[in-house]
Amino acid sequence: MEFTPSDTSSPGAPQPAPGPRRPWVVGVSGASGTPFAASVLRALLAAGEAVDLVVSRASRLTLLDETGVAFRDAHWQVDLRQWLARGADGSPETFRVTEAELARVRYWPAGDLAAGPSSGSYPAKGMLIVPASTACVAGVALGLSKDLLQRTASVTLKERRPLVVAVRETPLSGPTLKQLVALDEAGAVVLPASPAFYAGATHIQDLVDFVAGRALDAAGVPHGLYRRWEGELGRASREEGPGVR
Repeated sequence: MEFTPSDTSSPGAPQPAPGPRRPWVVGVSGASGTPFAASVLRALLAAGEAVDLVVSRASRLTLLDETGVAFRDAHWQVDLRQWLARGADGSPETFRVTEAELARVRYWPAGDLAAGPSSGSYPAKGMLIVPASTACVAGVALGLSKDLLQRTASVTLKERRPLVVAVRETPLSGPTLKQLVALDEAGAVVLPASPAFYAGATHIQDLVDFVAGRALDAAGVPHGLYRRWEGELGRASREEGPGVR
C-alpha cells in the first residue's frame, strides 16, 4: 500500500479566525527530531492557526543533518517550504505547502531578544518546543533566557499560557529528570517524544505524526494526525494505518 499524506491545503481546510493575530509559538531546539517539528507546524497551519517560529542555532545543524535543508534567516520562507514539504522518510515534495499557509508564519531569529514573543504583552496563545533538547530543558527550567527560544518559554510560563515541552533524549540523566519535574511544577506539559503503535502505524510518518498529534492534544489544537483509541482491541491490525489513504 502506498503512503499518501493528506493534503492540508484542501478547500475545506479551516481558515484563520477574524480579529487580532494570536499565534502559537513553535520553538525548535537542537535535539534530533526535526520531523516532529515539521509535523506540528503543518498541522497548526492546516488548523488555520497563525504560527511564530523560532529556530535555535543548534537546531539548524540538526536540521541540515537530518533533512539536508540549510535554514537561513534571509531565505527562511524558501527553506521552510522545503522543510515542511519533506516527509519523515526523507522524500522531498511529500506534502504540499501553500502560499496562504506560509503567509501565516512569522519567523524570529533566535538571537533577537527584542522580538515580539520575548514580551508578556505579545498576544501569543502559547508555545510548543518540538523537539526539546536537554540543554533547552535546563535553560528553561533555570530561567536562563540565553536566546529567544528560552526567553519565550519563560514568558509563556510566567503568563500562565500553555507550554508543551516535547523532550527528545534517551536515557535521561538525574539532573534532567529534576529539571523536567521543575517544568511540570511550573505549569508546563512535559511530553516525551515517544510514539505509540496502537494507532496502526504502517509508515515512519505515522509514528512522527502520533508524537506531533499528542503535542497538539496537550495544547488543545484540533487535528487528524493519528487514529484515537476507542476501546476496541485489535482494531489497528484489522484496518489500514492512519498514513494509508
